This record gives sequence, structure tokens and C-alpha cells, in this order.
Amino acid sequence: MLNILCIGDVVGSIGCGFLREKLPALRRLKGIDLVIANGENSADGNGITPASAQHLLDSGVDVITTGNHSFRRRESYELYDSSEILLRPANYPSAAPGRGLCVVDLGRAQVAVINLLGTVYLESMESPFEKLDDLLSQPGLPKIRILDFHAEATGEKRAMGYFAGTGLTAMFGTHTHVQTADQCLLPGGAGYITDVGMTGPIDSVLGVKPEIIVKKFVTKMPARFDTAKGPCHMDCVIFSANEKTGRCLEVERLSVT
Repeated sequence: MLNILCIGDVVGSIGCGFLREKLPALRRLKGIDLVIANGENSADGNGITPASAQHLLDSGVDVITTGNHSFRRRESYELYDSSEILLRPANYPSAAPGRGLCVVDLGRAQVAVINLLGTVYLESMESPFEKLDDLLSQPGLPKIRILDFHAEATGEKRAMGYFAGTGLTAMFGTHTHVQTADQCLLPGGAGYITDVGMTGPIDSVLGVKPEIIVKKFVTKMPARFDTAKGPCHMDCVIFSANEKTGRCLEVERLSVT
């Protein structure tokens, strides 16, 4: 059995620091074979930089996924092209830097990690449903296939889980920064959670200082989103997969404090 840990959106340097503090012990405790983390907010002020990406990798993350903030920081563009384990959503135009799928060789098994971006309430992109079909039809793709579907709408995420059917081992949603309590094995056999949550400050609004967001809603004026401080949590999910069949056997939802 292969244990794959998927970590919710890491927010700023405070989230990166908390992940580094908690991940090594969690890997040992749960016998984790592969760690996937969404790092599109890992840089202070949004986006991802080479420094924040390297921090995550040095902390024990094996694959970094992203989302609608993939290209917020220009200094990351070259890294997307040079690194096979930093992904951007596969349904970005082909002219965009980087790739949306990678294959990780763990020795006893290979794992395909896919990153897609939803289109409901987000920027117009190629249909993630059609793109997933294209990716899953690639010859030689490993049996174990994990999807980070970075999307706003719960319905779009849920639909993707059912659409994937038996084509995926598991799908975890990201982007909303709030962990959902619907982890399950879908009828097609895939492990699933609508949103895995966030890694960052607990006393916040999606990682941002609450007073900033409250003022923005009250005044409707632009505001700089400064990351909150204080105690953190690391929201994550563990998918346990049969390495021979690629089927998900168990789904465990966690929030580490």
C-alpha cells in the first residue's frame, strides 16, 4: 500500500515555516511515501517564488502544485520550465511556462500527479474535463494518478470527481482554503475531498489578517492582503492506494496543529 499525503494551500512564509515544523514527524508517523502540496500562495504577498518553492522541497514536499496564482510572480517563470516537480494547471495555454503533469518514480511504484484549474468564477481556460480526458489517454501513464483540482465552485469539483470515474486514484480540491468534511471513496473507486484546506494562520480569513478583509467588505476599497500571524494549522488528506491496481483503499482527512 502506498500512502500519499496531499497538503492544502500553503500561505506565506508563516505557512512554509509551519509545514517545515510539522511535516517530517507526520511523514514518519503515517508512513508517507509521497507528499504533494499546493504552493501557489507560498510567497509572502501571493504567488510562488524560487525561494518559497525550494523551501517547500527542502521541507519534505515531493511535488508542488499551483492554481490561478501560478504566474503572479515573474521570477518563477523559468523555474516552471526547468523543474519537473513544480506544476501549473495543465489547462493553461501551451504557450504558458511549465507543465501540468509529472510522473514520480518511487522505486516500487510510479505516481502521476496532475494539476488542473476550474473555470467557474475563475479565468476562462480550456475545459478541465476535456483536458483530463486528454491526459488520461496518454500511453504509459502509471496506474496511480492523483489530481489537484484547483477550483472555486464546490459543484465543479464534485462533478470532476464523478467525471474522472475509474481514471484516477484520487482527487483533492484546492483554492478555497477551507477544509471540507466530505472525504470519501466515490462510486468509481477514486478517493475524494472537495477541498483539502489551507496551511497557515488559524486566526485569519483564508490566511489574511481578518481586519483587512472585514474593512474591504465594509468599504469596498482596494486593500493589501497581509498574511496573518499566530498559531497555524496544516490541513491535509492521506490517500492510501494499492500500488498494483492503482485503486484508492482509504481516505484520511487531517488538520495538524
